[in-house]
Amino acid sequence: MRDNEFGAFLRARREALTPAEVGLPTGPRRRTPGLRRAELATLAGISVEYLTRLEQGRDRHPSAEVLGAIVGALRLSVEEREQLWLILGHNKPTALCPRVAEPPGRTVRPSVQAILDRLEPSPALVVNRICDVLTCTAGYRRLAGPLGVLDADPPNLLRFMFTDDRARTAHPEWARIADALANFLKLGFRADDPHSASLATELTGAAGAAFTSRFETPAAVLERTGAERWVHPEVGELLLNFEIAELPDADQRLIIYLPADEAATATLDRLDGRQPGALRAVSG
Repeated sequence: MRDNEFGAFLRARREALTPAEVGLPTGPRRRTPGLRRAELATLAGISVEYLTRLEQGRDRHPSAEVLGAIVGALRLSVEEREQLWLILGHNKPTALCPRVAEPPGRTVRPSVQAILDRLEPSPALVVNRICDVLTCTAGYRRLAGPLGVLDADPPNLLRFMFTDDRARTAHPEWARIADALANFLKLGFRADDPHSASLATELTGAAGAAFTSRFETPAAVLERTGAERWVHPEVGELLLNFEIAELPDADQRLIIYLPADEAATATLDRLDGRQPGALRAVSG
């Protein structure tokens, strides 16, 4: 590979791709001719810092999964994929998309599990690219278990949201959360990925327009922070803030919930069997 040829290719293709081509809004003040780094990083499911290292040539050996995600996010043509493959010094273009041949991850790294253990009793979980729940804290099980979220094997947030009637009771703002989950699947979706395509086909048949009307719209930037209103059968309604962190090397996301107000703090304490004040409200 010649001096930073890989990084130059990524930057050139990013700047040639318009926001409209990937379903993003076009604002009036854009210094970048194409996508911003943050926008491409979101579409590929990697951090802006890591994308910067790749473009600047400080990291020239992305994993197969990260490379496949970037190729998909950049909407590379067959010719562009072959060009990239030549830059990287490989001779099997089909390996540019190893992600399509690999099933979504089912396990998490020990270090990620250790983070979850440290987060107790806060509700937190790790999901893969098709929203399978891979692991979660006991706090999340106490919150989501009685709602039916974890009944399936494996539990899947998309299936629960679009095919289980209990989801609409559990989430008074069902439409907004359904929008976000459908977008979650779109951001990592590739037409030639049989795993994502299979889930999309399943949900189309099971949920009909409730799913397809959302899935067929352009993808939006991932909502990494916000608030959700939940209704729990044992403790009633509570407002929770959430934070989403990318685990790009594993093609996974860590989702953490925190009480958004004092009422939610008290409610989670009761749910966890803890003394009042064990968890503190965090304003958005």
